[in-house]
Amino acid sequence: MRTKKSIKSITPDVVLIGAGIMSATLGILLKKLNPAFTISIFERLDRVTAESSDAWNNAGTGHSAFCELNYTPQKEDGSVEIDKAIKIAESFEVSKEFWSYLVENKIAEAPEEFIRHIPHMSFVWGENNVDYLKKRFEALTKHHLFEGMKYSDNPTEIENWVPLIMDGRDPQEVVAATRMDLGTDVNFGALTRTIFNYLETQEGVNLYLNHEVDDFKHESDGSWTIAVKDLATRKTQKLRTPFVFIGAGGGSLPLLEKSGIPEGKGFGGFPVSGQWLVCNNPEIIERHQAKVYGKAAVGSPPMSVPHLDTRVIDGKKALLFGPYAGFSTKFLKNGSYLDLPRSIKFNNIKPMLAAGIHNIPLTKYLIDQVRQSPEDRLAALKDYMPQARMEDWELEKAGQRVQVIKKDKKEGGVLEFGTEMVTAADGSLAALLGASPGASTSVSIMLELIHRCFKDQAATAEWKQQLQKLIPSFGNSLAKDVRLAAKTRAWTTQVLQLNPSRKEEEILA
Repeated sequence: MRTKKSIKSITPDVVLIGAGIMSATLGILLKKLNPAFTISIFERLDRVTAESSDAWNNAGTGHSAFCELNYTPQKEDGSVEIDKAIKIAESFEVSKEFWSYLVENKIAEAPEEFIRHIPHMSFVWGENNVDYLKKRFEALTKHHLFEGMKYSDNPTEIENWVPLIMDGRDPQEVVAATRMDLGTDVNFGALTRTIFNYLETQEGVNLYLNHEVDDFKHESDGSWTIAVKDLATRKTQKLRTPFVFIGAGGGSLPLLEKSGIPEGKGFGGFPVSGQWLVCNNPEIIERHQAKVYGKAAVGSPPMSVPHLDTRVIDGKKALLFGPYAGFSTKFLKNGSYLDLPRSIKFNNIKPMLAAGIHNIPLTKYLIDQVRQSPEDRLAALKDYMPQARMEDWELEKAGQRVQVIKKDKKEGGVLEFGTEMVTAADGSLAALLGASPGASTSVSIMLELIHRCFKDQAATAEWKQQLQKLIPSFGNSLAKDVRLAAKTRAWTTQVLQLNPSRKEEEILA
């Protein structure tokens, strides 16, 4: 590893704030597009990927809309809306393309360290929910990105897929499930560390841990002067850069506010914390091999969609259930309880109050979640695993998310469940707000950022050619081109080693 230069001696072309999957993805894309770029990365904690990208703070679902029911809402006429699901499925395919490039070029040498094949399933009970799931299945399978999805309302078949979910269930209960064998489990923490390890070997890239960005000043020439505090020495230094990316997870909103760009006015944030039940019984863990998502409770945020979830974290198989939502005024797991009150400004108080009025069911839901007893949490788990016993599970803290609140002409303010990119008019600064499906669609999001903030370079033949090397489908639509999507999936499945193992094939048979 090279010796890092002192902050006051550098004027990087790019500053990345936050050492998570978004900054890692943007950093490596820009370095591949222009190897001469100098990049400085600042992270307030003592290690990379310690917040939202960490394996225990992130659901790890390769969000491709195969199993997440909140991406396919049912409309008033009873039909199911699938446009968002198609967009997310396409974006995840793009992410897999770039990760395959990393593997083929020995930047990520062992794909099993960050991505594995895990079937994605949806499971529901009750006649109305079963009717919805069947309509969802019929709508999705008309599109080629969901080819291979299976549907069953046969309890015996579902038991073969996920025995824990059917073991001890009332045989008269009406149930249904869908299964997509193309699903994945992604350790975004491991992937992020791999990318940063590579970036640190590149000339002109400097990663500063225990360094917190304090303030911004937009200069007359369009560049930014940034104040950075060394949290070990408590000394603040300044540097100048033409471009800043704020990818600090829940910490992005306060930094966006400090930047003062007009485009950031009116944004607020609503923090939501989470907890998992983690199985401590190896026999139970081995009996489950799927990510099984259900329907969210009325008024709950999307990050609270319940799922019984097979994970592989640092090579060890785990089984999680949750997340159970909660409320904290912190914007980061390692944040301050003053984060929320400090974020309230004159320009966003109206949208925040309006969003609060329109989301009273969410407030009630969060209060109920905070008040849950261990018995309440076990009862929720038993909906998905009827034979669950309290002694087989332990409660662990999950990550902290900040849902975006933005101005709305009609409502005054609305709560956005997704990812929002805010860019300065001159392209000199960009900030990423929001949560799921962020990490899974990081490559598509960063490609959009590049075309917004580096639009002149992105329009050149050189950058277009390089982007096609990084992402072979670049410039084409996987959602519209059936043959290209099939070819791309075949390639990424092979490179990322996502074919079911022999053991899994025996189980499926």
